[in-house]
Amino acid sequence: MLFKDQLDFVTQHIKKNKLRVFMTVLAATMGCAFLIVLASVGFGLQDSIRNEILSDEKVTKIQVHGNDQFTEEQINEIKNIEHVETILETITVNASAHSFFEDRDTDSELYVANMHNFEQVNGKLEKGKYPTKPNEIIVGYHFAQSLVNDAERKIIEEKNKKAEAEGTFYNGSEEGYKDSLIGKEIELALMPRIDGAKETKKTKYTIVGVMKKPSYDWMINNSIYMDTEQKPMLATTLAATDVKEDDMFYSEFNIFADSMENVKPILDKLKDKGYSVFSVTEQLDQMNVFFLVLKIGLIFVGTIAVLIASIGIFNTMTMAVTERTREIGVLKAIGASPKLIQRLFLMESTFIGIIGTLIAVAISYVISFVANATLPLILEAATGEDAFSKNDIIFSLIPWQLVLIASAISIGVAMISGYRPARKATKIDVIQALRQEL
Repeated sequence: MLFKDQLDFVTQHIKKNKLRVFMTVLAATMGCAFLIVLASVGFGLQDSIRNEILSDEKVTKIQVHGNDQFTEEQINEIKNIEHVETILETITVNASAHSFFEDRDTDSELYVANMHNFEQVNGKLEKGKYPTKPNEIIVGYHFAQSLVNDAERKIIEEKNKKAEAEGTFYNGSEEGYKDSLIGKEIELALMPRIDGAKETKKTKYTIVGVMKKPSYDWMINNSIYMDTEQKPMLATTLAATDVKEDDMFYSEFNIFADSMENVKPILDKLKDKGYSVFSVTEQLDQMNVFFLVLKIGLIFVGTIAVLIASIGIFNTMTMAVTERTREIGVLKAIGASPKLIQRLFLMESTFIGIIGTLIAVAISYVISFVANATLPLILEAATGEDAFSKNDIIFSLIPWQLVLIASAISIGVAMISGYRPARKATKIDVIQALRQEL
């Protein structure tokens, strides 16, 4: 029998029992769709958390733990490691920076760094340029917003009280300086963080750049950044207020790789040399292991639904063999081999599995799209928070690997379900089958 004739044989019998086959296909569709949608939750959560981590941290950054200062020899040793792009020392000044501009003022953190390395790490600014002169500084994205006068402070205080009564928080975004600060001159005084310290004399600085907006809406950056050339002057200023030299500055060293793929090899080499280091990529590795176990668990639970649907396929194929006993006898009488008869019934069960899987994949993508579009709106309405609609939260993600796994499970189970009835068909006695009444 030609393959085309085999297909005709299968489709003719499917058409004779449309309702039964439809219900069986529906069961297979529901089982496969449940498997895909359930597992897609794990893929979606993993992708959301991964994007959140990567947006918050520079993935090529390797943090160095401990307060020990690097020597020039150590810095050169690390720089000579293959694929190390730069080593950035960020110095935190142990004093609050009190800035004055017109009738406005604000308090912020003050950081000192090599501006060449700082530019390599942070890239393009939101506005302006990086400092090239001793009296030039760059400020955080929210520095202008934090510059307020006494009248605005009272307004912010009132809005804060109102927000607290409603269970929310007001960040003062409607107040502050609204024009550009690029090229504007401010006066800066330091207030050491020690008991009894007095504020230092004011020094004039020119703002030449503004940092990019932080990754998260709740993050406020009104810090001030200046070049390491200013460190001796800052030390002299703080020394005048009786601050001890060891208490003036705190250094943090971060090593940056030239690409994410080279972070792990650099990490391994640094650990072998005895450095205490950490990278966000290690956190990603731990997260991937957790979600791998979660996704396997979800696929296992979803497979149970497919196995339940296989009962329907088994019953349908068993009834098909019983109803076609005479036809099987005729096929055997004209010389059909047991393998051919088995193949015909396996083709029918496989056909049910394939149709059910195709429909299930289409339905799963629709459900995934609807879930990602509507769930943020539902959660926003239920909680009153607009964070769900603003953030790119993925509740369901269906990668092609999941489609392949689910399809293989669904079609495989369908074929296994039809195997026993197909084997039964090959054992039917020809004479008894031909004696069966039509």
